[in-house]
Amino acid sequence: MFQQIPLNTLREGQSGKIVKLTSEKSMRRRLQDIGLVEGTTVSCLLKSPWGDPAAYLIRGAVIALRSADASNILINTVAETAPVPVSTI
Repeated sequence: MFQQIPLNTLREGQSGKIVKLTSEKSMRRRLQDIGLVEGTTVSCLLKSPWGDPAAYLIRGAVIALRSADASNILINTVAETAPVPVSTI
């Protein structure tokens, strides 16, 4: 069973599929432009020591998002995998 959560709650190594963007219109457009659209798989690669920002793997690109922006992206959790070593990115 899938659990719908905000993107910023993913731990390193977890993945999810985007269900909905709840951001305001201009930010929603910017997120869509970088590939954050419904059905896209997103993986959390790294979080800063304070949790903000975090690096996500989105369609083959590594994107850093602030926690405030990531909280407006709802996802269904997919699977937990081993964290990707930074040296391979």
